[in-house]
Amino acid sequence: MLGLLMAVLALALAYFALLDGWYLVRVPCAVLRARLLQPRVRDLLAEQSYAGRVLPSDLDLLLHMNNARYLREADVARAAHLARCGVLGALRALGARAVLAASCARYRRSLRLLEPFEVRTRLLGWDDRAFYLEARFISLRDGFVCALLRSRQHVLGTSPERVVQHLCKRRVEPPELPADLQHWIAYNEASSQLLRAESGLGHVVKGQ
Repeated sequence: MLGLLMAVLALALAYFALLDGWYLVRVPCAVLRARLLQPRVRDLLAEQSYAGRVLPSDLDLLLHMNNARYLREADVARAAHLARCGVLGALRALGARAVLAASCARYRRSLRLLEPFEVRTRLLGWDDRAFYLEARFISLRDGFVCALLRSRQHVLGTSPERVVQHLCKRRVEPPELPADLQHWIAYNEASSQLLRAESGLGHVVKGQ
């Protein structure tokens, strides 16, 4: 019995030492909670909230939440968001998947140790290749927007239009994207063109 216990402890230690253990637990748990314990969100453009708190493991040397932790929390909240509104289920039904193709973050004020916050996620729209989402980090101490993240979820195996049509049972026109987001999309496309040219791939069709 003692040997079995030691083996389990060794496996647990290896799991957290060699892999990003908490992340690999939290994302599926957030998705399962969204699917099984929370009501379905029918409005694709509705904002959803995901609660969090700054833990000691989130801190950097300045004793506020590490910049990279914002991206991780946004990732967990985004997975829960897409599960509740049905996008993950539609992707699975269509034999497709979505991957993070680009993100940007604007940090406005630090989140401190044990400070409670919400990640408020909403779908801003889509084009022929990707969904665009926003995540706002709101301090529950005073309602201040501490950080703003934008992300581009590239859809593989189908198109965002087909995903939305699968969910809504009809064709839906995408909403007009905010002007600042359109500038960011243009920047990403220009950057991709430069990188393709540097790699000698300027002749490759976009999307390959």
